[in-house]
Amino acid sequence: MPAVIRITRLPEITAVHFSTRRSRLVGYGVYVFLTRGVLIDSAFHGVRREFATLLDELRPSGTLLTHQHEDHAGNAELLARRTIPLVAAAATLTAIRDVERIGAYRRFVWDPMPPLRSAITPFEIPGLSLVAAPGHSPDHHVVWDAERETLFAGDLWLSVKVRVARPGEEPRVLARTLRRIAELRPRVMLDSHRGEVPRPREMLLAKADWLDETIGRIDRLAGEGRSERAIVREVLGGEAAVSYISGGDLSRLNFVRAVRTG
Repeated sequence: MPAVIRITRLPEITAVHFSTRRSRLVGYGVYVFLTRGVLIDSAFHGVRREFATLLDELRPSGTLLTHQHEDHAGNAELLARRTIPLVAAAATLTAIRDVERIGAYRRFVWDPMPPLRSAITPFEIPGLSLVAAPGHSPDHHVVWDAERETLFAGDLWLSVKVRVARPGEEPRVLARTLRRIAELRPRVMLDSHRGEVPRPREMLLAKADWLDETIGRIDRLAGEGRSERAIVREVLGGEAAVSYISGGDLSRLNFVRAVRTG
């Protein structure tokens, strides 16, 4: 599965974008970032050879993982086998040691990740901190560089209007998280799928506002006794094509259900 790597040099940051023919078919790729000698995330297992080459070239002093999903933690075991120090939230480490089976569409796009079996070496993180930022997943964290006012946002943002969700996402929690992280007032924000995002605080708050408005509309219609599918049609414009491709795993119906049960 030939990979395409695009490297962008930003002030004090190296941004490396990975994609494959299969991931590009569905419009997906993912970034890893190098800052202060530390790698943020490990891409997906389908690019393991290219990722290994990148490690040889960049020689990171350690790696931080934002969360458990296979496009972010897909090569954690490779890092551990190479004894490259690794830091992640306890919940993230638990999840990648006992990897859940993923759906066919995720296997097609990213490849399943091997579980973390090797011992990990922790390290002192120079000038960076992992900040809990749940909502996208319970274990989701962002990486904050306070001195440089730079936010490595993982999957916190993605875009303002994300109308689909997977099981386990919590839109109400995400809206609160976005407002809390916006209070850091980042000057620079790097998104794991979009790269550098202009006007970071404005964009974080715009997403929080859209979520609050959309959640309110869903709540009102649910209170009137409307069915979940009727709410999907009225509030979110009907079901997305990706729902059928993913067997319903990534869908607008999941978004409505997450709001109703959250």
